[in-house]
Amino acid sequence: MDPYIEISHLWEDFHANLIGEIQRTLSDLVPDRYVVRAGERSYVALACTDDEEEERSFLPDVAVASSRGTRKGGRKAKGTRVGLAVHGEPAPVTMQALVKAEYRETFLEIRQVDPNHKLITGIEVLSPSNKRPSTKGWRLYYRKRLAYLSGYANLVEIDLLRRGRRMPMASPWPDSPYYLLVCRKKQAPRCAVWPGFFTEPLPRIPIPLAPPDSDVFLDLQPLAEVIYARSRYERDIDYRHALNPPLNSTEQAWLEAQLRRQRASR
Repeated sequence: MDPYIEISHLWEDFHANLIGEIQRTLSDLVPDRYVVRAGERSYVALACTDDEEEERSFLPDVAVASSRGTRKGGRKAKGTRVGLAVHGEPAPVTMQALVKAEYRETFLEIRQVDPNHKLITGIEVLSPSNKRPSTKGWRLYYRKRLAYLSGYANLVEIDLLRRGRRMPMASPWPDSPYYLLVCRKKQAPRCAVWPGFFTEPLPRIPIPLAPPDSDVFLDLQPLAEVIYARSRYERDIDYRHALNPPLNSTEQAWLEAQLRRQRASR
């Protein structure tokens, strides 16, 4: 897994490809009495178009400021900065507008054909909007997640994003950039969580089916590698850019190897 995918405007493409690869892989693995179907959450929310503001909660903070930087009534507007030009005229202030943006989040469901296409397992590959608390994308997914963790169906949750805030849990999350979570319906809310590292292959995880069927196993690492090679992401990635959160010493060694490889290919 390459952490630069999420900061190089490639995540949307990677996410769509990964969902497709998981669907094809699981369709070949599950017995004939199951089907693997893709679903989609879509919603419109206010968003900031500045990439550097990606981590903020997209809540409008609107105030009308005078040339002295005060709201009506004389109180200074929070966060408002107004500079004076040489001739005493107010200098322009650069501001970032909020715009309406449509979000689409694809997920997978394993359903048992008989009876009535019963939902057995939900599979979610988290998007950045699912890791921004208090935003619409976070709230929509949080409600759905609560239903699964209450025993509605099996849940497989895959987080391959270093940035953002993880969903709340009673136990502390593992100290790793990524995680893969499996919650079995009969054991909810207890979950099995595998830590994931971009310096190591992603772990192989079980995908629960309905009793008495045994789990099938999903190996994400070869899927990520196929997508990376086929999509030629290395052409769009610049490993000289700093990552946030910053890298530890082991991760920095990985980055230096990537830089050497990139220089050698040019």
